[in-house]
Amino acid sequence: MKITAVIPIKRESERVKDKNLRSFANTTLLDIKIKSLLEAKELDEIIVNTNSDEAIEIAKKNNISYHRREEYYASSKCTGSEFFEHLGKTTDTDLFVYCPVTSPFVKPETIDSCIRQFKESHSYDSLASVSLVKEFLWLDGKPINYDPTNAPNSQNLPDVKALNFAVSIISKENLIKNKNIIGKNPSFFVTDEIESIDIDTPLDFYLAEQMYIKLYIESKGLLD
Repeated sequence: MKITAVIPIKRESERVKDKNLRSFANTTLLDIKIKSLLEAKELDEIIVNTNSDEAIEIAKKNNISYHRREEYYASSKCTGSEFFEHLGKTTDTDLFVYCPVTSPFVKPETIDSCIRQFKESHSYDSLASVSLVKEFLWLDGKPINYDPTNAPNSQNLPDVKALNFAVSIISKENLIKNKNIIGKNPSFFVTDEIESIDIDTPLDFYLAEQMYIKLYIESKGLLD
């Protein structure tokens, strides 16, 4: 079984300008993701799927594969379903591991653990990393996870799982069939608060960069 990690990279991001490739703690989110995946033991190949010449050069520098994405599949005209189907059809693999750079704190050991869990859980068609949400949630004017007349302590709220897309695993066949990286019957892997961080806004980018500097640069005495 061939297991491939795919790193999706758009040349132009919309909500956070150039977040994938601009300077992040004296490196880039793409370089950080490649370095982490290269340390994972369960992967057979790493592919950068991109329409960016700069991303392709980074892939070459790190001696990993790349697929030059057609411009349509990097545009706002392309739906999410079309994009996932495209990833499935253009990736030569059996097992597809989706690894966006916007989750920069995912450890190589976590990638390996996710792959092993999926390989061992034969009754599931995919694996999704999740965060546990311990919040008092309301929808349409009504509480959805607790009784206000008998309110529990927050730690005793039910474990609502939120997809964080740090790691998603699915077979190539099911990726194409479902047109989604999440199948009909997913297995879940709970990531901790730091590994669950997803960069989606300019504030996310700033806070994640400061945390990365504290955890991986200052702590190792690598700052000038």
